[in-house]
Amino acid sequence: MPMVPMSWLRDYVDADPAMTTEELAAALVRVGLEEETIHPARVTGPLVVGRVLSREEFEASNGKTVNYCRVDVGEHNDAPGTGKEPSDLPSRGIICGAHNFDVNDLVVVSLPGAVLPGPFEIAARKTYGHVSDGMMCSARELGLGEDHNGIIVLQKDFPDADLPAVGQSVISFLGLGEEVLEINVTPDRGYCFSMRGVAREFSHSTGSAFRDPGLVGTLVESVPQANEAGFPVVVADDAPIHGRCGADRFVTRIVRGVNPAAPTPRWMVERLEMAGMRSLSLAVDITNYVMLDLGQPMHAYDLAALEAPIVVRRARPGEELTTLDEVARTLDPQDLVISDSPSGEEGSRLLGIAGVMGGAYSEVEDSTTDILLEAAHFDAVSIARSSRRHKLHSEAAKRFERGTDPLLPAIAAQRAVDLLVQYGGGHADPAVFDLNNLPEPTSYEFALSDAERLTGVAYTPERVRQLLEEVGCAIEAVDDERVRVTPPSWRPDLTGAAHFVEEIARLDGYDNIPSVLPTAPAGTGLTLAQRARRLVAQGLAHAGLTQVESYPFVSDSFDRQGMKEDDPRRQAVKLRNPLADDAPLLRTSVLDTLLDVAARNCARGIPSVAIYEVAKVVHSQGVVPTGLISAEQRPSDEQLAALEAGTPPQPWHVGAVLAGQALPAGIVSTQRSFDWADAVQAVRSIADQLGVRIEVTRAWLAEPMTHKGPRLPEAATDPAEVAPYHPGRVARIFARKGKDFVELALAGELSPKTCKAFGLPARSCAFELDLDALIALISDEPLQVKPVSTYPAAKEDLALVVANDLPVSRVEQVIRQAAGALIEDLSLFDVYEGDQVPEGFRSLAFSLRLRASDHTLTPDEVQKVRADVIAKTEKVLGATLRG
Repeated sequence: MPMVPMSWLRDYVDADPAMTTEELAAALVRVGLEEETIHPARVTGPLVVGRVLSREEFEASNGKTVNYCRVDVGEHNDAPGTGKEPSDLPSRGIICGAHNFDVNDLVVVSLPGAVLPGPFEIAARKTYGHVSDGMMCSARELGLGEDHNGIIVLQKDFPDADLPAVGQSVISFLGLGEEVLEINVTPDRGYCFSMRGVAREFSHSTGSAFRDPGLVGTLVESVPQANEAGFPVVVADDAPIHGRCGADRFVTRIVRGVNPAAPTPRWMVERLEMAGMRSLSLAVDITNYVMLDLGQPMHAYDLAALEAPIVVRRARPGEELTTLDEVARTLDPQDLVISDSPSGEEGSRLLGIAGVMGGAYSEVEDSTTDILLEAAHFDAVSIARSSRRHKLHSEAAKRFERGTDPLLPAIAAQRAVDLLVQYGGGHADPAVFDLNNLPEPTSYEFALSDAERLTGVAYTPERVRQLLEEVGCAIEAVDDERVRVTPPSWRPDLTGAAHFVEEIARLDGYDNIPSVLPTAPAGTGLTLAQRARRLVAQGLAHAGLTQVESYPFVSDSFDRQGMKEDDPRRQAVKLRNPLADDAPLLRTSVLDTLLDVAARNCARGIPSVAIYEVAKVVHSQGVVPTGLISAEQRPSDEQLAALEAGTPPQPWHVGAVLAGQALPAGIVSTQRSFDWADAVQAVRSIADQLGVRIEVTRAWLAEPMTHKGPRLPEAATDPAEVAPYHPGRVARIFARKGKDFVELALAGELSPKTCKAFGLPARSCAFELDLDALIALISDEPLQVKPVSTYPAAKEDLALVVANDLPVSRVEQVIRQAAGALIEDLSLFDVYEGDQVPEGFRSLAFSLRLRASDHTLTPDEVQKVRADVIAKTEKVLGATLRG
């Protein structure tokens, strides 16, 4: 995103000299340019000019030859009498391993307390038998380049510069001390990818005077007229996209006699580096600088390698081009290309992909002396498609695809010519070519009242006109209530009334728009599913769990969870263009990513990790993939149906991981770790909140079920089928729907292998619940609230012997059915498996609390309930009363 150094911005606006970078960010935010970050100065602390007074070369014990130098740093010299330096030589002692300097040379010295890029903090230290009280710096150590063959010698490296005096700061001289604001630019504000655009917006925000560098008289004194001697360009676009010609403006200029060894001026290198670019050569640096400054991408060619005319055309089937990044690319017939005409064959040799990247042929080389400059206006759609097709998101493409100013190419070309002449020693060829097929500007009728209608702010007609003119629009009155608005050339995004109102609101200030909460129409609001998901999230949060959100992209999570190769959960959707190459798949369960989040928190020393996530998962089963559809026209109904069929199901799930301490040790409490029961109880609480009755059974058995009672979900017999859980400590949770059942969740303890693979504490627990399936079971019948009875309760305990694979919840369900309206509470207080019950069975002891709403229960009524429960459980479940 664009970088905004304050020193560069001041070229075009009269900003307050005392304005900080934070204040600059706040000013730009007011007009919709969001702050991304503020990049700190590359060097802080004392960095000064020093003069070498003496140099003593000696061989250290490690065999390395180093220098002990006395360096005069002015007011920063050691104070007399400190014992650090000879009394007759005010200076500092510094050890240096470089050998490209001598006595009386001016060098760059970083003193103790300075912080260099890295960060690398400078401090005095004893080395090689001396105290080195600072450091003489190389270009690489200061982040000024890659040169580390020696230190910076100011007289040699900056022979024509006005150098600071000894002891004075050199930070500003080297361009190292400026903070740089990075901003976010929305797709409709492409003009802000330039200092010209940002300065204009700063002027809108603060009222500072703006000097437009895109006008003659600011940066360039004049622009010569096109003539017949200009290097010709032919636009032969026989397949325009949406009927828009690929190039409607194309300017060429020639500069001859450029010194190929001429260096880029230091000020330009500094600005390029602050913008995130590195210096390459004078010609390339100038085209990049003009693009950053004005917003007009440019390209420089070696004139000697070209044959006229240049031809702008669509690529031919099968054509290949090796671009500047040394990649051979097969072009698409929709790609707009630049070509020249060797041997008189027009457009026969490719030079580059228009507006995206140039080709290796005809680039400016070390021997180039005559340069052809290109500045053009290309169709945004053509450039955007080529950029995405070839995955070339170049700086030029970023600007062209958002729309550049079609009136700017001639100004930008002249600016580049002037810079090449000034710093490259060349001269401007009088040949000028300017192909200008720009359409007439489009104007739009705009009702002045639309501003108030769409924002609620009562703008006066005069204020509306004023704000639109500040944007750069031309206003022509139609009548008292309407005007005709012509947007400025740099704002191709303004195409109607809503856009004009947005600009009015932006410049007047969003804070001036009243905040009015709209009244929702009757019968609208959250859907049942939305309310249910919110209720689940709130319930888990109230239970002490923390909600998290994780990226849904995974790679090796399936292996670490212990899933088999043929596990259906491995059938994940693979992304065509993933954010990260090492995570190309979409998760099939929430635990795929939630386990990593839990592990990260545990690794940071958190003793109790209880996190949950409510999110969508992606299932690929039954999906019929379809190819990409062209954006040339609206898809047909058949294509839309194919897209629908190719969209995988994305149900909502809720998952949780519980690791570490459930209860810390305290004065009145004993430390307890999370266990499988906590995971199961969390699922129960979710079901209770939504009013759905669930049942719990074992998810895994060493042998298939033999119980002949009510039908249950089939238990897994392979431990890998319940991965990532421990097979003996995991529950399957389901609900009955008529004669069928709906599987909802697995909950329990994670397997030791899974805990080890993810770095979780041993016996960590988890659950994952199909929230969509649970919500589908919510009854639409209104809840009936029972009155509170004031009559005494009766209690009964009974122990039933049932098959050990019969879920407790199923036994509870039958007991409640048998007890009817009199049962108030039912709880399991003991489970026994041993010699006193037959093999394959277990004893479940329940406590029943009975109460009538209108009278005190008699002993006979209590005994009847007991008898009914015993009879029904025997008939339905095959249960017997334990003696």
